[in-house]
Formats: sequence, structure tokens, C-alpha cells
Amino acid sequence: MANNRTFTMVKPDAVAANNEGNILGDISKAGFRIVAMKKTQLTVADAKKFYEIHAERPFYGELVEFMSSGPIVAAVLEKDNAVEDFRKLIGATNPAEAAEGTIRAKYAKSIGENAVHGSDSDENAAIEIAFHFSGRELF
Repeated sequence: MANNRTFTMVKPDAVAANNEGNILGDISKAGFRIVAMKKTQLTVADAKKFYEIHAERPFYGELVEFMSSGPIVAAVLEKDNAVEDFRKLIGATNPAEAAEGTIRAKYAKSIGENAVHGSDSDENAAIEIAFHFSGRELF
């Protein structure tokens, strides 16, 4: 059975462009309930830890630098089949390949500055939620 929670971050590029409200609106319109949310900024150490799965990849340093470059909006979303449905809503990593109407097609600038993060599995959703939120912050 699929988990009914997923994790998202509105990334620094979308926050700098003042698109967090539009993105959160799109998420709500798609039937997700926000069960936790906060605006924060990742330190370099936080970004390294959060993205450590990519540590051996050539883009890791740029990713860490970008994700710690400005504020993010972290949120926990709830809906049946949350992970899969949210991945469809955000669209392909490359906004040029993202389906029309998806968050990345609407708000992303490039593969690197792609507006939002979305968990890719139920297991990673649980890990990412715990990284950003304590149990008392989830409603």
C-alpha cells in the first residue's frame, strides 16, 4: 500500500522569483493537504547531508551550493498515493521536457534550477520528512 505522505521543497530559485505562493496553490488545487510547512534556509552542511545520495555525481557540488544559496519552503503533503501523484504534478526534471501545466513547466528555469524537489519513493519521503520536521510539527 502506498504511503499517503510525501515531502517537497520549493527551491531557492522559485522562492527568489516569488513563486512559492503560486506553487503551493497548484499543490492545493491538485488535492494535496499541507500537513507541515516552513520557510528556512539549508546550510551547506544540511544540503550535503540531504543530498548525500548524489555525493559521487559530478553535479553534487553545484547542487549543494544552489540549495544553500537562499531560502526554501519545506512542506509535507498528504493525499492518497502522494509520492506518485506529486511526481506527476511536478513534471520532468528538465522543464523543457515537463508536461504542460506541471509545476516545473510553469516555474522552473533549467534542469539545475527546477523550482521544486519531490520525494521519489515512500521510503525517501519518510527520511526527508524526518530530516526537516519533528513529529510535533506534523498535523
